[in-house]
Amino acid sequence: MLNLFARLVVLSTLILIFAGGLVTSTGSGLAVPDWPTTYGWSMFTFPLDKMVGGIFYEHGHRLIASTVGMLIVVLAVWLRLAEPRRAVRRLGYLALAAVITQGILGGITVLYFLPEPISISHAGLAQLVFCLTVTIALVTSRGWIAGYRAPGSADAMPSDRVLQRVAIATTLVIYLQILVGATMRHTDAGLAIPDFPLVFGGLVPPLWDGAIAVHFAHRVGAVVVTLLIAAAAGHVFAHHRRRGELLRPALLLLAALVAQVALGAWVIWTEKQFVINSAHVANGALVLGTSLVLTLRAHRTSPLASALAPGAGRAASPRPRRGDAASAGAPA
Repeated sequence: MLNLFARLVVLSTLILIFAGGLVTSTGSGLAVPDWPTTYGWSMFTFPLDKMVGGIFYEHGHRLIASTVGMLIVVLAVWLRLAEPRRAVRRLGYLALAAVITQGILGGITVLYFLPEPISISHAGLAQLVFCLTVTIALVTSRGWIAGYRAPGSADAMPSDRVLQRVAIATTLVIYLQILVGATMRHTDAGLAIPDFPLVFGGLVPPLWDGAIAVHFAHRVGAVVVTLLIAAAAGHVFAHHRRRGELLRPALLLLAALVAQVALGAWVIWTEKQFVINSAHVANGALVLGTSLVLTLRAHRTSPLASALAPGAGRAASPRPRRGDAASAGAPA
C-alpha cells in the first residue's frame, strides 16, 4: 500500500507541474494578486463561480499544490512509521521540506510580481520535488526491494559502470535543459526564434540578443539530450536487452524524448498554444523522471545505493520502559 500511495503522489506531482505550466502559458501568474489568500478568501472557501479567466488557472494551481503538499505530508509520516530504511525516511522528510519551500517560492512570485530568478527557481524546484517522489516510489517498489533478480536466482544483477556514468550524465543534462527551458519561458523568449527546425531560415541565428541566446541554447541542449538518451538506451539494448528493469525505462525514455521534441516543435508552430506549451513542460518532467529511474536501477547494486537497499538503517527502537533494567542498560 505504501508503494501504491507513493505512485499516487508521483502522478499528482506531475499533474501539478502541468497546472503550473498552464499558469505560465496563459500569463495568469498575477491573476490572483494576494497570497496565501485568494482575493481575501481562504484558499479552500473561494467561490467556484468566481474561478473565471486567469483566476481559474492560478487558483486551480494553488488548490492542486495544496493537495500535493498534504499528500507529501502523509507520505512522510507513513515512511516515518513504516519504513525501516533511514535513508528512505529521510527522502520523505526532504520531499516535505522541498514542497514547503516550493509553496513559499510560489507565494513570493505573486507578492513580488513574478521576479524572474524566483520564478525560475520555483520551476526548477518543482522538478526536484517530482524527482524525490519518483525516487521514493521506486525504492519502495517490490522490484527494488528484491534487487531485480531473475526468478529462482539468488544472484544480484551485475553492475555496469559505463551505463551508470552515461545515465548520471543524461539525468543531470536533462535537468539543466529544463532549467534553460524555464529561463526561456519566464523571460518570454519562447518565440525569440520563430521557426523550427531552422533558425531564422538557417542553422544559427544571424543576429543575437539575450532572448535569442537563451532560446538557441535550449535548442542546442535538446540536441545534447537527444544524443545522451540515444547513448544510454543504445547501451541498454546492446548489453542488457534481457533485463526488463532497464529495458522498460530505456524504451519509455526514447518514447518520451520523441514526444518532447514533437511538442517543442508544436509550441513554435502554434505560437505557444497554452495546452501544448504546458504539455511540453510536463513531458519534460516525465523525461527527467524516467532517466532518473534508469539511473537508480543501474546503480541498484552499487555502493551509492546501499543506503536505499533493504536492511539499510533500522527503525527507531522503542523507548525502554521504567523499571526495565535490561532495556535501559542499568546494572541489575
